[in-house]
Amino acid sequence: MKKLFPLVAVLILSVNFLNAQTDAPIKSDEVEEQKSYPVMEFESVVVDYGVIEQDSDPYRYFEFTNTGDAPLIITNAKGSCGCTVPTWPKEAIAPGETGQIKVRYATNRLNKFTKSITLTTNEEKPSRKLTIKGEVKPKPTEEAIPSSGSGF
Repeated sequence: MKKLFPLVAVLILSVNFLNAQTDAPIKSDEVEEQKSYPVMEFESVVVDYGVIEQDSDPYRYFEFTNTGDAPLIITNAKGSCGCTVPTWPKEAIAPGETGQIKVRYATNRLNKFTKSITLTTNEEKPSRKLTIKGEVKPKPTEEAIPSSGSGF
């Protein structure tokens, strides 16, 4: 019995000590901060050039807003081929601000096209795809105009 009393006392103290550890208030510096991210919200992730004439205006724009709660940084933008060249803002886009991705497609190439632009950002999902599509038709050729001396 004399050996049992100290064992029970140690057990009770241990339970109280463990219970005190789990019920202790958490200090504010021990709380893990929730990470905030920027969010790119586009008016559209697809830009349709439509049917255009060869060598017509090659530029189109993707408009976006940073709807997140941290500055947005675009670190890279890459076209799926050399005929698609994106230009992007190099400075950070603050929450609530807007920006645009400018895309140049080589309109000297004939036929239908669908190309993509891959953006690398500091969003929670750091990769994002945009698409351009359309059709380039040849320029109309000038038909020979009859001369006025043909006798008609």
